[in-house]
Amino acid sequence: MHSLIEQIKSGHIWDFPGGIHPPENKVQSNKCSPAMSPIPAELVIPLKQHIGKPGDLLVKPGDTVLKGQQLTQTASPVMLPVHAPTSGTVKAIEQRTIAHPSGLTELCVVITPDHRGKWCDRIVIEDFKTCQPEHLIEVIRQAGISGMGGAGFPTARKIQAGLARTEVLMINAAECEPYITADDVLMQYYAEEIIQGIEITEHILKPQTVIIGIEDNKPEAIRALEKAAVDKDYIIRVIPTKYPSGGEKQLIKVLTNKEVPAGKIPADIGISVQNVGTMYAIQQAIIKGQPLIHRLVTLTGNTFQQPRNVWALIGTPVAHLLKEFDYTADKKQPRLIMGGPMMGFTLPHAQVPVTKTTNCILAPSVKEIAPQQHELSCIRCGQCAEVCPVSLLPQQLYWHSKAEEYDKCQELNLKDCIECGACAYVCPSHIPLVQYYRQAKAEIKTRDNDAAAAERARLRFEAKQARHEREKQEREQRFKKAADNRRQEMVRQQGGQDAIQAAIERVKAQKQPEQPDSQAVKPAVAAAIARAKAKQEAARQAGASEPDNQEMMRLREERKQQARERKAARTGAEATATTASQAAPEDKKAAVAAAIARAKARKAQQQAETQNTAADTPAAPVQANAKSDAAIDAETGAETKADAQDPKKAAVAAAIARAKARKAQQQAEAQDTAADTPAAPAQTDAESDAAIDAETAPENKADAQDPKKAAVAAAIARAKARKAQQQAEAQDTAADTPAAPAQTDAATNAAIDAETAPESKADAQDPKKAAVAAAIARAKARKAQQQAEAERKEKP
Repeated sequence: MHSLIEQIKSGHIWDFPGGIHPPENKVQSNKCSPAMSPIPAELVIPLKQHIGKPGDLLVKPGDTVLKGQQLTQTASPVMLPVHAPTSGTVKAIEQRTIAHPSGLTELCVVITPDHRGKWCDRIVIEDFKTCQPEHLIEVIRQAGISGMGGAGFPTARKIQAGLARTEVLMINAAECEPYITADDVLMQYYAEEIIQGIEITEHILKPQTVIIGIEDNKPEAIRALEKAAVDKDYIIRVIPTKYPSGGEKQLIKVLTNKEVPAGKIPADIGISVQNVGTMYAIQQAIIKGQPLIHRLVTLTGNTFQQPRNVWALIGTPVAHLLKEFDYTADKKQPRLIMGGPMMGFTLPHAQVPVTKTTNCILAPSVKEIAPQQHELSCIRCGQCAEVCPVSLLPQQLYWHSKAEEYDKCQELNLKDCIECGACAYVCPSHIPLVQYYRQAKAEIKTRDNDAAAAERARLRFEAKQARHEREKQEREQRFKKAADNRRQEMVRQQGGQDAIQAAIERVKAQKQPEQPDSQAVKPAVAAAIARAKAKQEAARQAGASEPDNQEMMRLREERKQQARERKAARTGAEATATTASQAAPEDKKAAVAAAIARAKARKAQQQAETQNTAADTPAAPVQANAKSDAAIDAETGAETKADAQDPKKAAVAAAIARAKARKAQQQAEAQDTAADTPAAPAQTDAESDAAIDAETAPENKADAQDPKKAAVAAAIARAKARKAQQQAEAQDTAADTPAAPAQTDAATNAAIDAETAPESKADAQDPKKAAVAAAIARAKARKAQQQAEAERKEKP
């Protein structure tokens, strides 16, 4: 840096890339001394006149304010207050159009002046050298001073950023924009105040050197500064006129040959750049205690009778200045531009107020500055890239901005564009490149703000979740600690015993007697089994070949009988509920079952009697009887098949079928040996019937809960009893008359039919009963026919 300062002091200057030389048009307005603008009928003071957030309102409509009184207050270094330009009354606080390219409205304080100009209390610092830099920075901030060159960055924040690291204090006096002469005239007439403001800033920053950069087209301003700084060790460096040499980064390049890195500020490389208008405002705030309430504004253009610079209060409407300083609107196309022709913007109307960053009101005629021509297609000439002072690619930036490809714009460093307008100035296709860049910047800023807001919301949400989780854990810890304390207290009260554990043991002790003892479930059965085992052991010791198992069999039968009774009890309870509404029809079925039982009893009796006289012809009746029974059973099985849909009925039918099959097999075997033992067939038949009845009795008993089955079983039993009785009677006379058995059997069948006919007739109302009766009748008829055929074969 020392070598660089030596080069600067030696008078060496450098150059920046690009740049243009547009017509200056400065002599029209820099030859006259600045004039004072009259106070307008009303003043419109926007709350936000700088980069950053506006302050908080301190006044309300109807309040009386004094000159220099704060209208807003601030709580951040990047916030600046605004002050009342003169004394008066707050007329309104409402939305008004502000000086911005968008032409939008913002909240403004409208003051009606009282023309007395009474000041509020002011704090004047006579000797600033005795004050600390922090105090002076706070005074500058409370004075509401922002960058007067057009950017509007808070001056206090900018100075504070350069504390203890500024090596070069650079004063920007280039004023390169055409038509604008506000800084030129300010240096001509207020050079001493500017130098005093530089001294205050130097006292705060303590740089190694101070450089004042000024273009060579301002000879009067150069002489005025040299005269005011004759006793100061300041370097006044005159640089060639070239647009935009007044840009902050371009001026640094010209005077120091240093470049500000992308995304950095001049303070990062040890340089602080301040405008001459800002130095004047700092002097007014520190030495005179006056906040920034007025500024020098250039009124120029051929539509003014005499272009000049005027002191205008902040908040003065542009229309008031036009009226007071001989403005005549252009007849063809009247235009008002705030700023210069390169970086300025067209105002929507003349009621826009003057702000802290307003340095020029340009009102050109059509001949002076041609209106915006129709935009043509880009011819890719590359002139925009040649004149760009930041070495960007304006052509690519234009394409991506127009296509709304903002990510690519950021990749091409759109944020480094200073919006100087040099690219649009040289464009042969009249493309308003700066407008595209401004729109793209606004969109990117909005998107970044939304992303930042979303990130803040995410962080707040995560912090909230973490707080809730922390509070939950704290509550659980408190509850656990409280529970432990209560348990310890209960243990202490119980004399050292855990009350909860004691309660659990008491509950277990209460439940233990309720559990049945598996060893004492059936004591009688266990005793009987013990007795049986004792008998078996005694028999074994006595030398018996086979043990006596009668006791075991009896116990087993008892257990089976108990199981059947339990099953019958369960099924009976279920059947009782379902057969309550069928009580009357079941009585008829019971009667049929009784008739069948009586018939079976008579049949069994007849068979027993027949066996006594069956020595000569034993096989035929038995065979016929077996066939008859099989036919009856087969017919009855076919009819009862329809009732198999009921699982209980199906079980009963299956048991009967098995018993009858065994009976038929036994009868067939008995017929083979009937010649030598005549009485055997009858006896076998009787035993078979008894076996069938004994085997089916438990099942019939279990199924007796079904009224329909009980009725059918009773009817069949009666029929078989009658048939057996008739057969027994017929066997007494069968030796002399062979045809008698068949006749007797037929008569028996007829008798059975006659006996069961009334009951069947009574039951004919029930379709199921009628079907059973019909099946029995058909079976009996076939049996009678078979017996008759057998008897004919037996005749000699």
